[in-house]
Amino acid sequence: MIAIDNKLISDEVLEEQFVCDLTQCKGGCCEDGDAGAPLEKWEKLEVEKYYTIVKPYLTQEGIDTIEEQGKFTFDREFGWVTPIVNNEICAYGYKDKSGVIQCGFEQAYNDGKIGWKKPLSCHLFPIKISRSKQDPDLEYINYEPREDLCAAACSLGKKLKVPVYMFLKEALIRKYGEEFYEALEASAEQLKKG
Repeated sequence: MIAIDNKLISDEVLEEQFVCDLTQCKGGCCEDGDAGAPLEKWEKLEVEKYYTIVKPYLTQEGIDTIEEQGKFTFDREFGWVTPIVNNEICAYGYKDKSGVIQCGFEQAYNDGKIGWKKPLSCHLFPIKISRSKQDPDLEYINYEPREDLCAAACSLGKKLKVPVYMFLKEALIRKYGEEFYEALEASAEQLKKG
């Protein structure tokens, strides 16, 4: 485990290899879980701000769920999360022609319609961040792929030799900034040297 500022990063983030293989998993992380995507408090404002722009990208089931449950819901374990349709797919997700789940927010972002890509928890997957109960400023950054769902991504990462932190460079910079990422990269280099 390495420490950067008030963050403890598991060695797996630097050593394990991972590249999403959507042709295999079909974006299953958007429908496999006990709750919707966790949202940071400030992200609730982004959901509110962009919902009407994102709405045309969503399925009718997703829209109905959002109108029934709200744009986000509170989960005892995960805090604020996106609503889910029938305890399955995220209400902001939809399946494209090839059966891959796409994110309404990300599609609107890619189309230049909104300035927020998607929840950080989604962008950072398979990294999960948790806070210390004793010290709320201390964060744990762990690599937690789903064993079956992410098997193809783990294989592709090994084949392409892409460490988790490199695959998630954009998301890590989005969450913590360039300086943090540079320190993480330097730590990875040190670990390689042994």
